Amino acid sequence: MSAWDGFRGALWKHRTPDTEKPLIAFLKVDAIENVYLHGKTELISPNNWNTDFRFIERPNARAPDGPLLRLPHQRRTQFVDALRRRRRTLMEFPLPDKVRRTKYRFADVEGLQIFWREAGADTSPALLLLHGFPTSSHMFRDLIPALADEYYVVAPDLPGFGFSDAPERTQFKYTFDHLADVMDRFTTVVGLSRHAIYVFDYGAPVGFRLAMRHPQRITAIISQNGNAYEEGLSEGWNPIQRYWKEPTPANRAALRDFLKPETTKFQYLHGVQDESLVAPESYALDAALLARPGNDEIQLDLFLDYASNVALYPKFQEYFRRQRPPLLAVWGKNDPFFLSSGAEAFTRDDPNAEVKFFDTGHFALETHHAAIAAAIRDFLSRLRPRYAAR
Repeated sequence: MSAWDGFRGALWKHRTPDTEKPLIAFLKVDAIENVYLHGKTELISPNNWNTDFRFIERPNARAPDGPLLRLPHQRRTQFVDALRRRRRTLMEFPLPDKVRRTKYRFADVEGLQIFWREAGADTSPALLLLHGFPTSSHMFRDLIPALADEYYVVAPDLPGFGFSDAPERTQFKYTFDHLADVMDRFTTVVGLSRHAIYVFDYGAPVGFRLAMRHPQRITAIISQNGNAYEEGLSEGWNPIQRYWKEPTPANRAALRDFLKPETTKFQYLHGVQDESLVAPESYALDAALLARPGNDEIQLDLFLDYASNVALYPKFQEYFRRQRPPLLAVWGKNDPFFLSSGAEAFTRDDPNAEVKFFDTGHFALETHHAAIAAAIRDFLSRLRPRYAAR
């Protein structure tokens, strides 16, 4: 029996409420997952079926008269052809260079399932990518293949973000120290020893903690809007700083505006010169994952603990002065949260720091991933004599 038999009966021959009802099974998340994974495994990103499912869950989409069950009989050939083309594009079309393919994996890190993306030969120099708020390793989807021909690129999702486990707050302490602990252990589990780090937003205080703990492991730092200086904090931080000073329920509740879908979209689009370059699934996926039950409290806990990062700024700066790591700051200069002065400050403490600005916003990779990849390749290529493979 073909999986299409239900469609033939319900939509194409005898459309009745009774024949339509079984089709709801095709709209469940496990059925959508099966469409992506049937015959494949690690090459398929969970972003695909999770994003599809979130759109299917929109009001009325699955109703009897909704758009998913209202396909006219005369358009069935177009529909089938479109599905076949989509499946072929997603799952069967060979990439020009197979080494650039991104694989999607889970690592067991002391009982936590940490989702991570991997590309490149594991004998190449390694680069660890650490994402920020409110996103996940999905933000690196274009950068990873742009670097994977020469580098072994690893991009995990932090606990509570993306597709990594998000334990309840009673079972897991959501602090930046703890996130760094998990990422420290993660690098051991996946076999990273010497590697460069790319840090963004929340990824910066996590990555800088790792660098201070294991300076001998860090071959270079790329900071993309990853701050380590108080002068880099804009007025957009005022409500969060107020919560640090007075952690009252009222000040905590005021920060829920940062978790709204429109705020997530704002973070992606503010300061961008051409909004058509920003893929809407980026902020839609982030918003959907933020909306998971209990995730709001996780994020509010991390807002409060961000004060611990500011308290560590002097130690981060001391690390830059003592270790003088090769450092490249690639900065969206129109970022509403992390100012350009934060990027320039790296050169004050680290004589090996370089700064490049891009005319874009917080999520600079959305619009400038090719230019940033070129800057990274140039930067790391000049370090090859000291940049040993992992």
